[in-house]
Amino acid sequence: MTTATTTKSTTGRRKTAVARVWLAEGTGRITINGRNFEDYLPTVELQNAVLAPFLAVSQLNKFDVRAVVKGGGIHAQAVAIRHAISRALTEVDEEFRKLVKPQGFLTRDPRMKERKKSGQPGARKHFQFSKR
Repeated sequence: MTTATTTKSTTGRRKTAVARVWLAEGTGRITINGRNFEDYLPTVELQNAVLAPFLAVSQLNKFDVRAVVKGGGIHAQAVAIRHAISRALTEVDEEFRKLVKPQGFLTRDPRMKERKKSGQPGARKHFQFSKR
């Protein structure tokens, strides 16, 4: 197994949330937008989403993570960070890919809000049709 001697930088996305993550060897400290990740992500479910790639490769508390995330809601941001961490781990060691990919952490969720079209009140809704 090769270890990271330098910082790995990757990007993760979900819907409109974009996360940039820097991964380096360390003690397991995670900061998101300059705040501790327990403070930034209030629920255990969201915290577990960020930690899931490390648990999948059995590397908990071996890397320090610094994340800058913009856009979307808190859940989309957590999943975007998970996506970026998973990508960074596969750059650290290609063997991690076999452990992370089956869980779907490397798959970018492309679902986004559909844009509103002209001549309609919304993306799919149409104005009421009156025959006479």
